[in-house]
Amino acid sequence: MTSSDTPQPIKGPASYFPSIEKKYGRPISEWKSLIRDSAGRKHMELVDWLKTEHGMGHGHANALVAHTLAEDKKSGG
Repeated sequence: MTSSDTPQPIKGPASYFPSIEKKYGRPISEWKSLIRDSAGRKHMELVDWLKTEHGMGHGHANALVAHTLAEDKKSGG
């Protein structure tokens, strides 16, 4: 096995995804859909909404919002 065969660790906001799915019981795609359905809100408004409405911790909420908004920006959405 060479070093190129070993999987690279997930970095950044996506590193939170397994624990988010486990703790809050929804797939990441569902959380991203909820965020996208709330279009027009700013980053911290979305973070606060996830914390208030869904009982999510700040780090998890921030990771989801950051990743979703970056993905949308990259795709032109």
